[in-house]
Amino acid sequence: MKFTNMNPNIEHNWVVIDAEDKIFGRVVTEIATILRGKNKPYFTPNIDCGDFVVVINASKVKFSKDSKADTKKYYRHSGYFGSVKEETARKLLEENPEKLFKLATRGMLPKTKLGRAQLKKLKVYAGSEHPHTAQIKASK
Repeated sequence: MKFTNMNPNIEHNWVVIDAEDKIFGRVVTEIATILRGKNKPYFTPNIDCGDFVVVINASKVKFSKDSKADTKKYYRHSGYFGSVKEETARKLLEENPEKLFKLATRGMLPKTKLGRAQLKKLKVYAGSEHPHTAQIKASK
Protein backbone atom coordinates (compact mmCIF):
# COMPACT_ATOMS: atom_id res chain seq x y z
CA MET A 1 0.00 0.00 0.00
CA LYS A 2 1.40 3.38 -0.98
CA PHE A 3 1.26 6.19 1.54
CA THR A 4 0.36 9.67 0.35
CA ASN A 5 0.40 12.71 2.54
CA MET A 6 -3.01 14.29 2.70
CA ASN A 7 -1.72 17.81 3.35
CA PRO A 8 1.62 18.63 1.69
CA ASN A 9 1.30 22.36 2.52
CA ILE A 10 2.13 22.24 6.21
CA GLU A 11 2.01 25.54 8.06
CA HIS A 12 4.58 26.08 10.82
CA ASN A 13 3.30 28.59 13.36
CA TRP A 14 5.13 30.14 16.33
CA VAL A 15 3.97 29.32 19.86
CA VAL A 16 5.10 31.19 22.98
CA ILE A 17 5.12 29.31 26.28
CA ASP A 18 5.62 31.20 29.52
CA ALA A 19 7.26 28.74 31.95
CA GLU A 20 7.03 30.96 35.03
CA ASP A 21 5.68 29.03 38.06
CA LYS A 22 4.86 25.94 35.96
CA ILE A 23 5.97 22.36 36.63
CA PHE A 24 9.07 21.52 34.58
CA GLY A 25 8.02 18.07 33.35
CA ARG A 26 4.59 19.20 32.24
CA VAL A 27 6.03 22.16 30.33
CA VAL A 28 8.58 19.95 28.56
CA THR A 29 5.89 17.43 27.62
CA GLU A 30 3.78 20.22 26.12
CA ILE A 31 6.83 21.50 24.20
CA ALA A 32 7.59 18.04 22.77
CA THR A 33 3.98 17.57 21.69
CA ILE A 34 3.94 20.89 19.84
CA LEU A 35 7.35 20.31 18.23
CA ARG A 36 6.25 16.93 16.87
CA GLY A 37 2.91 18.31 15.68
CA LYS A 38 0.82 15.81 17.62
CA ASN A 39 -1.64 18.56 18.53
CA LYS A 40 -2.63 18.99 14.86
CA PRO A 41 -5.33 16.94 13.13
CA TYR A 42 -3.04 16.11 10.19
CA PHE A 43 -0.17 14.69 12.29
CA THR A 44 2.06 12.33 10.33
CA PRO A 45 4.88 10.57 12.19
CA ASN A 46 7.41 10.74 9.35
CA ILE A 47 6.86 14.41 8.41
CA ASP A 48 7.90 17.50 10.35
CA CYS A 49 4.52 19.13 10.86
CA GLY A 50 5.20 20.73 14.25
CA ASP A 51 5.39 24.39 15.17
CA PHE A 52 8.22 26.59 16.39
CA VAL A 53 8.24 26.96 20.18
CA VAL A 54 9.60 29.95 22.12
CA VAL A 55 9.94 29.37 25.87
CA ILE A 56 10.30 32.46 28.03
CA ASN A 57 11.06 32.74 31.78
CA ALA A 58 12.78 29.35 31.69
CA SER A 59 14.78 30.13 34.82
CA LYS A 60 11.57 30.53 36.88
CA VAL A 61 10.23 27.02 36.32
CA LYS A 62 9.43 24.77 39.31
CA PHE A 63 9.82 21.07 39.98
CA SER A 64 7.01 18.90 41.32
CA LYS A 65 9.09 18.06 44.41
CA ASP A 66 11.99 19.99 45.86
CA SER A 67 14.09 16.85 46.01
CA LYS A 68 13.58 16.07 42.32
CA ALA A 69 15.78 18.99 41.27
CA ASP A 70 18.63 17.47 43.28
CA THR A 71 18.13 13.81 42.34
CA LYS A 72 17.55 14.21 38.58
CA LYS A 73 20.94 14.00 36.88
CA TYR A 74 22.08 14.64 33.33
CA TYR A 75 25.20 12.83 32.13
CA ARG A 76 27.69 13.56 29.37
CA HIS A 77 30.73 11.62 28.19
CA SER A 78 33.63 12.71 26.01
CA GLY A 79 34.58 9.18 25.00
CA TYR A 80 37.71 8.94 27.13
CA PHE A 81 38.00 6.59 30.10
CA GLY A 82 36.70 8.06 33.35
CA SER A 83 35.34 11.20 31.73
CA VAL A 84 31.68 10.81 32.66
CA LYS A 85 30.39 14.13 33.96
CA GLU A 86 27.09 14.58 35.75
CA GLU A 87 25.08 17.65 36.62
CA THR A 88 21.91 17.94 38.66
CA ALA A 89 18.80 19.58 37.30
CA ARG A 90 19.05 22.34 39.92
CA LYS A 91 22.60 23.25 38.86
CA LEU A 92 21.61 23.31 35.19
CA LEU A 93 18.56 25.44 35.99
CA GLU A 94 20.68 28.00 37.81
CA GLU A 95 23.57 28.10 35.33
CA ASN A 96 22.00 27.33 31.95
CA PRO A 97 18.21 26.82 31.84
CA GLU A 98 18.30 26.73 28.02
CA LYS A 99 20.43 23.59 28.10
CA LEU A 100 18.15 21.95 30.68
CA PHE A 101 15.07 22.45 28.49
CA LYS A 102 16.89 21.23 25.36
CA LEU A 103 18.18 18.07 27.09
CA ALA A 104 14.79 17.19 28.57
CA THR A 105 12.96 17.84 25.29
CA ARG A 106 15.53 15.89 23.27
CA GLY A 107 14.73 12.80 25.33
CA MET A 108 11.06 13.02 24.29
CA LEU A 109 11.68 13.40 20.55
CA PRO A 110 12.63 10.69 18.03
CA LYS A 111 16.32 9.79 17.91
CA THR A 112 16.57 10.38 14.14
CA LYS A 113 17.24 13.17 11.65
CA LEU A 114 13.63 14.20 12.04
CA GLY A 115 13.97 14.54 15.81
CA ARG A 116 17.11 16.67 15.44
CA ALA A 117 15.33 18.92 12.94
CA GLN A 118 12.38 19.28 15.31
CA LEU A 119 14.65 20.19 18.22
CA LYS A 120 16.14 23.04 16.19
CA LYS A 121 12.70 24.68 16.24
CA LEU A 122 12.91 25.11 20.04
CA LYS A 123 14.05 28.54 21.27
CA VAL A 124 14.55 28.90 25.03
CA TYR A 125 15.22 32.15 26.91
CA ALA A 126 15.87 32.56 30.63
CA GLY A 127 14.13 35.94 30.83
CA SER A 128 10.96 37.37 29.35
CA GLU A 129 12.65 39.06 26.37
CA HIS A 130 13.08 37.24 23.06
CA PRO A 131 13.96 38.36 19.50
CA HIS A 132 11.13 36.46 17.76
CA THR A 133 8.30 38.97 18.11
CA ALA A 134 8.15 39.59 14.34
CA GLN A 135 7.64 35.89 13.51
CA ILE A 136 5.02 35.42 16.21
CA LYS A 137 2.93 38.41 15.12
CA ALA A 138 3.23 37.42 11.44
CA SER A 139 2.06 33.84 12.05
CA LYS A 140 -1.26 34.79 13.69
